[in-house]
Amino acid sequence: MAKHNELGAVGEQVASRYLERKGYKVLDRNYRKKWGEIDIVAEKEGRIFFVEVKSVSRKSYGGKFEQAVVGDNYRPEDNMHPWKLKRLGRAIQTYILEKFKKKDPDWQFDLACVFLDMEKRVGKVRYIENIIL
Repeated sequence: MAKHNELGAVGEQVASRYLERKGYKVLDRNYRKKWGEIDIVAEKEGRIFFVEVKSVSRKSYGGKFEQAVVGDNYRPEDNMHPWKLKRLGRAIQTYILEKFKKKDPDWQFDLACVFLDMEKRVGKVRYIENIIL
C-alpha cells in the first residue's frame, strides 16, 4: 500500500473511532461510485452525517502536533476544492436515493481533519460541522 493510502486508511479509522466515542453509529465507510466517494456515513439522533476525512502526518511533542516544516501553513481542510465538493454532493445524492427509498433523511456534511504521528502511533481529530456543499 502506498504511504499516502496507508495514512488515509489510518486517518479514516481514527475518525471512525472518534465518532463512535461521541455517540455516532457508523453506517458505512468508503461508499464509492465512479463520480465520487464518501469516507464515512454515520447516524446520531436520527440525523445522517456524511463525513469527509482529510489526514496529514505531523510529529507530536508532548501531545501537541507540530507543523511538518517550520512555516508550513498547510491545513487538511485546504484540500477541499470546489470540484471535490461537487463530487461529494453527487455521491451523497446517490447514497440517499439508494438507502432511503421512503423519505429523505435529515442530513449534514462534516469534515474530520486527522493529524497523525505514525511513529508514535498517536492522532488528533479536529471536527468541522455542517459544511455547505
